[in-house]
Amino acid sequence: MSLRQTTRFRIVGFSGNTHRPSKSRALVGAIAEAVAARRPVDVQLLDLLDGGPELGAAYTPNDLTARGAALIRAIAEADALIVASPVYKGSYAGLFKHVFDLIDPAALADRPVIVAATGGGHRHALVVEHQLRPLFGFFAAHTVATSVYASDAEFSDGRPADAALQARIALAAGQLVEALAHRTPRATVAAAA
Repeated sequence: MSLRQTTRFRIVGFSGNTHRPSKSRALVGAIAEAVAARRPVDVQLLDLLDGGPELGAAYTPNDLTARGAALIRAIAEADALIVASPVYKGSYAGLFKHVFDLIDPAALADRPVIVAATGGGHRHALVVEHQLRPLFGFFAAHTVATSVYASDAEFSDGRPADAALQARIALAAGQLVEALAHRTPRATVAAAA
């Protein structure tokens, strides 16, 4: 008896923005579109606003409101993640990090992740390598080789527009699809159990 895969991978795009529209959210959306163009997936885009204003007051997962708990659950249960944060004072957003402080350390083990960030200029570009990649290393997640950083100048009408940025998005998306190639969607595994 063979189990035919009928469930698509569920990709959660999470952005550390505190307002909409947001370049970070637009970057996550563009990366998600590039993944979906290469493989049928279900994409859920989320940001800090989806967790509600009480998110920062939660010291433990038990302190979360229903909105905050739903955000944490969506991230923890995704087959793969696309995460981005705006860069503030040389680092990812504090509330972005707080969300991951509320996730069980084992929840993201071996999960494919694209790390990305946005900032005013290129001097912040190493945030993805020096801060975001180690954060997901703590979780033993599988960050793809290509990270994506985008400066304000690489956007037009609120969307990633620069050709080099588009190439990085395409490369990272292809690597995420490749990382999913030999996996089974979590929902399929759960249904078979």
